[in-house]
Amino acid sequence: MNDRAVRDLRYIRETMERAGSFTAVPGWGGVLMGATAIVTAYFTRNIESREVWFIAWMAEAVLAAAVGVLAMLRKSRLPATLLQGPGRKFAMSLFPALAGGAVLTAVLYQQQLFGLMPGMWLLLYGVAIMSGGTYSVKAVPLMGAGFMALGTFTLFVPWSWAEWCMAAGFGGLQIIFGAVIARKHGG
Repeated sequence: MNDRAVRDLRYIRETMERAGSFTAVPGWGGVLMGATAIVTAYFTRNIESREVWFIAWMAEAVLAAAVGVLAMLRKSRLPATLLQGPGRKFAMSLFPALAGGAVLTAVLYQQQLFGLMPGMWLLLYGVAIMSGGTYSVKAVPLMGAGFMALGTFTLFVPWSWAEWCMAAGFGGLQIIFGAVIARKHGG
């Protein structure tokens, strides 16, 4: 009887995990990610060299990713929950668009097509966030849709507008939605 009860409880727990949503999206981590993007946009706004501009934004991407992962680990308190149930689905939905963005970034860099990078980055980040948001709180897919719209817009504007669009997306949208997530869903 005891073994059956344990199996039943395990089944119930696993079913609830699969049905739940991923709530370890870091609100304050998103705010910090947005702040670092605004600082990067400020310092790169007048850089003449597209190579230096690119290196600065790649450094920002690494910093923002580290902040996001650390904030998620802190909020979840149990790293294993990030790799199970909704956390695993969130990550697996996020990954394809981010990997595609990395590949396209390498191609655009090789072809020296820096003008397409800001729009592509915003668009594919939005796709990743919207996809991952399917398994998360409502604010996350809305943020992804905002990034997708801004990325699409950015692909059609002159280079002189690109830095403002990057600041609005990676800075402004991250901060606004990060604050909303922190307020409604904690840290």
